[in-house]
Amino acid sequence: MVVAYVLVPVMAQAELTVIYDSGHTQPIAPFLEVFEADDVSVQQSPVPIKPLLGAADPEAWLPIQSPGLTPGPVQVRSHDRPFARPFFLIGSDAQSQQWLQEHRDRLKAIGAVGMLVQADTLDDLHTIADLADGLSILPASASDIAKALGISHYPVLISAHGIEQ
Repeated sequence: MVVAYVLVPVMAQAELTVIYDSGHTQPIAPFLEVFEADDVSVQQSPVPIKPLLGAADPEAWLPIQSPGLTPGPVQVRSHDRPFARPFFLIGSDAQSQQWLQEHRDRLKAIGAVGMLVQADTLDDLHTIADLADGLSILPASASDIAKALGISHYPVLISAHGIEQ
């Protein structure tokens, strides 16, 4: 038991080891200021400081691009890749928005997950989120997936049964 009391102070003073540093490290202090404030009436600085949120900031995702993919018609066809869950690719263009509205209930029913493969502005992200109405849609480039499946257009649904629009 005495050994434990001796080792605890030694372990508490151990130096941190950096496993990965992207070069974009941000201090955590701006995020903790809310918890450190003793008085609710703490004076705000005249210029609000916006902490950099990295991947948690939707503006950091923009623009979302998928080279090789454009809006357009997709031929219905089968494929030989077993996908455990259906997924769909959409952009923020008018055709994708209309397609999402028309197919949203079916996409929810089959448990499809979406990938937003093209968006330029925060308004694009908000519009798609509103139209999704609870569907999971992740912002991501889908160039590799499209190339592997021989797809050049979206919106498109990829399921275990095939590729369709």
